[in-house]
Amino acid sequence: MLWNGWGDPEQAAPLPDGVRDLLRDLLGVRPADTPPAALADLDVPASRLGADVLDALARAAGGAAHVRTDAAARVRHTRGKSTPDLLRIRAGEVADAPDAVVLPGGHDEVLAVLRVCAERRVAVVPFGGGTSVTGGLAPYANGSGFSGVVALDLRRLDRLATLDEVARTAVLDAGLRAPEAERLLGERGFTLGHFPQSFEWATIGGFAATRGSGQASAGYGRFDEMVVGLTVATPEGTLRLGRAPRSAAGPDLRQLVLGSEGAFGVITSVTVRVRPLPQVRAYEGWRFGSFEAGAAALRALAQDGPLPTVLRLSDETETMVGLARPEDIGAAGEAAQAPQPGGCLVVTGYEGAAGEAADRRAAARVALRAAGGEPLGAEPGEAWAQGRYRAPYLRDALLDAGAFAETLETAGFWPALPRLYEAVRTALTRTLTAAGTPPLVMCHVSHVYETGASLYFTVVGARGDDPLGAWERAKRAASDAILECGGTISHHHGVGTDHRPWYAREIGPLGVAALRAVKSALDPAGILNPGVLLPRADE
Repeated sequence: MLWNGWGDPEQAAPLPDGVRDLLRDLLGVRPADTPPAALADLDVPASRLGADVLDALARAAGGAAHVRTDAAARVRHTRGKSTPDLLRIRAGEVADAPDAVVLPGGHDEVLAVLRVCAERRVAVVPFGGGTSVTGGLAPYANGSGFSGVVALDLRRLDRLATLDEVARTAVLDAGLRAPEAERLLGERGFTLGHFPQSFEWATIGGFAATRGSGQASAGYGRFDEMVVGLTVATPEGTLRLGRAPRSAAGPDLRQLVLGSEGAFGVITSVTVRVRPLPQVRAYEGWRFGSFEAGAAALRALAQDGPLPTVLRLSDETETMVGLARPEDIGAAGEAAQAPQPGGCLVVTGYEGAAGEAADRRAAARVALRAAGGEPLGAEPGEAWAQGRYRAPYLRDALLDAGAFAETLETAGFWPALPRLYEAVRTALTRTLTAAGTPPLVMCHVSHVYETGASLYFTVVGARGDDPLGAWERAKRAASDAILECGGTISHHHGVGTDHRPWYAREIGPLGVAALRAVKSALDPAGILNPGVLLPRADE
């Protein structure tokens, strides 16, 4: 992956001139005065780890070749892929680069590395695909009594260990990237069905550690719903969790690990439920006159069925801009200028056995028509499916053009969604306008449940003189609005360091104390991703 951007550089494309002109005229976007820093020009501080520590880490990880201290490796493991992360690294800010990158080859080597780090007071940041957008790879370690920071890269843990075709479960190594997991499962006729926007780069362990949710969650479920077992390395030993589909044997400890973001232990393997490869995949588009009408239609499908595999709704602004078709927005040529339907676009997708998927599709069409939907045919849905991994590349193209683009998300119960939607949009618009960078705020619903749904906001504006400060104020205002309106601080991006204060408010002081007790039992030296998930003592 690009060290200062998203994904494969061969897949990146500049914004068309027409889009640049629109950004300039509508939002006052101007090209940045200073080009991004070059990797060779970065002033990476010397590693703080002495030869004795590096030697011990090399023995633990299976050899010196698996401990990297060169500048390029350390820079590539600095922070994640949020817009603030990228703006800082583009500006050459790498003072918080890890002191070493360690690449263990299996569970026992992870345990050995953790023992070395606990004994030497070295902070450990588990690293999968590096796709965090909430500060999950930016621990509060410098100046906190640690002798250094290690990025624990799990890429060598990359196997499909076992596949049980009777139980339809698979044991996957935590460092296995999602496309390779799908390839290995597909060779045996199965799929995981987890396709988040980070799919091309994220790892199985990262999905579990952040409670990820894929774009086909309506049909396959969230990732945490797919997990039936976990193996976790901690400084105090190994946790092996999940020995039956369901159990009444006390609280489910798997739930302490899912979403723990490396603060309690390092996930080394995950046992997941798998499904047969679908015989068909079909997508289509629908138009609704308003976001409210579209949301009511989604609620009807979520509560009364039939539920498509993919179900998403763009609000009026996102539909107008065409963000549901990022392949068109980011591509040169006349396709980028294709008119979008008015109102709100709903995309539905159907996967499964041919007859079953066709029956669900036919029944869903009846329900969508009854709710006031206008069919748009296959083209809008197929266009979304073809471009659904393009949005992060589009974000980088916007940054190159001088714009600021970022996202945030939440979820709430159905009655709370209208107020939640308006409050977050208002908070973002007011705060950024006051900073002199009035934004375009777009939203979509991409994950639905019987009881509620998610809201995913995209914000685009001029970069301005202080983009990081302006966004910090806007994000704070939006986060306050989320909690005030009954939403959760994160539906699938996770807590990281960005959401930590609001997570503490969401679960309350007693909840924080309970989690601190868990961390104290599993990580008494406090070396695992310090400052991520749990609030610091001064917060």
